[in-house]
Amino acid sequence: MIRSFFIILMASSLATAADFQIQRSTVQTSAGNLHWAQSRPALIPGEPSRVIITTQEIEKQGSHGYRNVYFTETVDGGQTWSKPEEIISLRRSRLPAGHDFVMGDICPQFHARSGMVLAHGKTFGFDGGIKENRGYERVSYATYQPETQQWSGLKLLELPEKDHEGRAILEPNSGCHQRYDLPNGELLLPIRYRKDPKSRAYTTMVARCRFDGQTLTYLEHGSELTTKGKRGLYEPSVIGYSGRYYLTMRADESAFVSVGDDGLHYTAPTEWKFDDGQPLGCYNSQQHWVAHGDALYLVYPRKGAGNDHVFRHRAPLFIAQVDLDKLCIIRSTEQVLMLETGLDLAAGFGVMDYSPGETWVVSTELSFPEGRKQEPNRILLAKILWTKPNVLFK
Repeated sequence: MIRSFFIILMASSLATAADFQIQRSTVQTSAGNLHWAQSRPALIPGEPSRVIITTQEIEKQGSHGYRNVYFTETVDGGQTWSKPEEIISLRRSRLPAGHDFVMGDICPQFHARSGMVLAHGKTFGFDGGIKENRGYERVSYATYQPETQQWSGLKLLELPEKDHEGRAILEPNSGCHQRYDLPNGELLLPIRYRKDPKSRAYTTMVARCRFDGQTLTYLEHGSELTTKGKRGLYEPSVIGYSGRYYLTMRADESAFVSVGDDGLHYTAPTEWKFDDGQPLGCYNSQQHWVAHGDALYLVYPRKGAGNDHVFRHRAPLFIAQVDLDKLCIIRSTEQVLMLETGLDLAAGFGVMDYSPGETWVVSTELSFPEGRKQEPNRILLAKILWTKPNVLFK
């Protein structure tokens, strides 16, 4: 088992926000010829509670050289972690057509109604085992049975062939997304897809799905959102909060937010800004939600933080309160959640509520600059320790 070392910092807040501390630690450090990538946590309730983190080997050269999938586990609240164990059923494999196929950008989350972990993501295909071909991308998922500790193989979500406009739903995926599970066991799964085979511009939608513990079934979807930017809107994350639903989306040029009343239909996207009217400065990077009974927060990277040397300004990771009425970030509440060391922290990270007193954010160091690519990288954990219990935790 690997024992973590902690750093605790106090975070400031407004009267309407929740007081919290930040506790940082290292979960795992890579070894050998591969790095860890796309590491995200899932809570498995019980006595004691378990947390698994799925992670994936990636080649040190390039951004999408994904290999086999692993998971590591803690049963003592993150003080120690097990040695990463390969998920054999999700092993990268060569298909008869001659290309490699593997699930990636995996987002695991416990599904309370079924008692299963449902991990969703996307499929990566590599022609001849070398060249990535985006034509193989699909919404993929896998399940984990906590009682038997068994993982399923890779499964694909069946979607309609066309969207509401009658355009083809091309290369859909749900990798690097944050879903929201409804009280009745159905779930809101954000999905991005392409309409035009000649364009890489993505459209974002939120699909209402049913999950019976084995099979994920599409039921319907609502708004289809995009922008005129290079790649449209993608890597969406959704959350239900205080009777409404909030959707945050990545774009090459900026980051965008929409709000809706039913989880499916959303307002026209607006650019994320601070409450002083200045752009947030988050671009070409994902953002995710943190919810507390007293306030809703966004976790994001941004430029303008003395971080021009970091790839796409993807470190440090910040956390700040959202003004729900104005749909903006309250600048005075912004805190550094994960420290900047010159490496990308926002290529893939995840949020998980651990208890009424703790919310966890897990990320992995990536995008090493020249001269550092052969260094090991780390899976990192930042605990948000709430002063006031989070009444949203169930």
